[in-house]
Amino acid sequence: MDSAAKDEQPAHVKHLAAFLIRHHSDQLRSVALSQDPKLHFPLYVNFAELMDDDPPLSHLVFFQPTEYLRLFDEAAVWAHKVILGDLNGSYKGIKKEFIHVRIDIGGSPLECPETFPSIGRVRVKHRGILLTLKGTVIRSGAIKMYEGERKYMCQKCKHEFLVYPELESRNSIKLPSYCPSQRSRPCEGTKFGHLEGSITCHDYQEIKIQESTHVLGVGAIPRSIPVILKDDLVDIVKAGDDVIVTGILTAKWSPDLKDVRCDLDPILIANYVRRTNELKSEIDIPDDAILKFNQFWSDFKDTPLKGRNAILRGICPQVFGLFTVKLAVALTLIGGVQHVDTTGTKVRGESHLLLVGDPGTGKSQFLKFAAKLSNRSVITTGLGSTSAGLTVTAVKDGGEWMLEAGALVLADGGLCCIDEFDSMREHDRATIHEAMEQQTISVAKAGLVTTLSTKTIVFGATNPKGQYDPDQSLSVNTALSGPLLSRFDIVLVLLDTKNPEWDGVVSSHILSEGEPDKDKQDEDLANIWPFPMLRRYIHFVKGYFRPVLTKEAEIVISSYYQLQRRSATGNAARTTVRMLESLIRLAQAHARLMFRNEVTRLDAITAILCIESSMTTSAIVDSVGNALHSNFTENPDLEYATQERLILEKLRSFDDFPDANSMR
Repeated sequence: MDSAAKDEQPAHVKHLAAFLIRHHSDQLRSVALSQDPKLHFPLYVNFAELMDDDPPLSHLVFFQPTEYLRLFDEAAVWAHKVILGDLNGSYKGIKKEFIHVRIDIGGSPLECPETFPSIGRVRVKHRGILLTLKGTVIRSGAIKMYEGERKYMCQKCKHEFLVYPELESRNSIKLPSYCPSQRSRPCEGTKFGHLEGSITCHDYQEIKIQESTHVLGVGAIPRSIPVILKDDLVDIVKAGDDVIVTGILTAKWSPDLKDVRCDLDPILIANYVRRTNELKSEIDIPDDAILKFNQFWSDFKDTPLKGRNAILRGICPQVFGLFTVKLAVALTLIGGVQHVDTTGTKVRGESHLLLVGDPGTGKSQFLKFAAKLSNRSVITTGLGSTSAGLTVTAVKDGGEWMLEAGALVLADGGLCCIDEFDSMREHDRATIHEAMEQQTISVAKAGLVTTLSTKTIVFGATNPKGQYDPDQSLSVNTALSGPLLSRFDIVLVLLDTKNPEWDGVVSSHILSEGEPDKDKQDEDLANIWPFPMLRRYIHFVKGYFRPVLTKEAEIVISSYYQLQRRSATGNAARTTVRMLESLIRLAQAHARLMFRNEVTRLDAITAILCIESSMTTSAIVDSVGNALHSNFTENPDLEYATQERLILEKLRSFDDFPDANSMR
């Protein structure tokens, strides 16, 4: 590059370019070596690094981003030409026209409430500064072409300059009052001519982000804001993604509608977008909490099931008993390990749970408590909270079709609690099968064809249709189809049958809840776990352990599956095909609950007992009873030994099933 070309650049552009060459020469070199000159290339700059190197410059970028981000883009193009001149001796590079500097505020002082507010707290004072917002993408529009800056020439002095469209005035071009040339003697020309072929076109996409519901208080309405993505930022996020967006807050006129006042709506023009899907379930777990976990299991080394029950008592403690339900909730929230075979086919690790029961059996209590245990959760009814319902729908906004995410998409990576599960909309019934098993939703609506992720735990609750009839199938009692029911790993039926002894115990528990000393909670983990510790424990074991099946666990699960297949007929035979995967998931979840990295025979038999509690399978081992009346026993390890003996005796009907001595 010759010296004359260098001198044409203003001093501040050279100053910015010098910073980029010093700190980001590798990115500039990568851009220079790319072979497509028409692409828009990003150049990532960390704001903390900019503050350390040049505090006055970082101050200007923060308070005047509209002007200085454009200068940064010019500086990036100029800097890459300098790098390109150095490369031409050894490598063949191509000159690029579009390089955009993207400011990442991660780790900088800008991560404070004033410059990183929630969407609901965005005000006029944030306009014109470098603002960062965090939320979930609830709508994503189609990609369009947008006419951006264009060149004009002064008729008097022949000075060429760029004019940018103004978003606030519907992208109209506003020419300056006089010639903007910065010469020693001002031109003051007022007539300008447009240069043909100088219009720069950009990719353009509009999305809408909404603040996360789990950070809001009770009764608060989640707010949303439109975000404009341009050039290299388009099509990098989709509905349901968690994002952090850094950009410039401005406003645009609302669409002209008859008898409706025209207002300025806030909108964020994005400069940098970061997907945070991998951070969806982050919970702070201090080292002393992990030490408590290890000490707890060390204390219960000889009676592990007694220790497990102490953890389970912390689940929905206001509901008395219901041991089977609390165990099922714990195993569902923890889940198994996702398996991917050599062909790329995925077998989900998330488990699904359905509670079918009479009114007043505590189903909604478990739904709400499970939602609080999960760091990312959505609670809704079968009808859905929006037009999108549970899955996804296409909505028309301002004359344009956009995808709106439903509850399952918004809960991606977390938990979706669905009350009144049987009252789903028709289009949800058709698509929820794929969402629960393949963990995706394939959309082809209004010309929008895409696939959205729904890696979600589904926890449903429903009432039976009328009086529950034990002689009829579960599908008849709930009006839910067999294929949909088969996607649930555990289906528990809670029947409010008359039991005077049970009624007396429950009434005593409810009356004792009002005693003053009951409100005092201590850290006695041997008796019942407090909510914060329970939440940390579930998150820790879910992320730390990846249990592997031992040989004896494989034998037990395989034998039980074959026994079920022999006894199943018709539709039940097809249903039990998924049961093997459910058994493996539940056994892995129990191993995690027990703080282990291997699935033992105890875990396999516990998984069988959970499956047996489900009314969708034939009760080969009738030792569980009504889930509503299941209670915590004084000696769970002794009770397990009895249940293990019953199951193993049944499984030994197989000729190839090993005897007890060979399995130890």
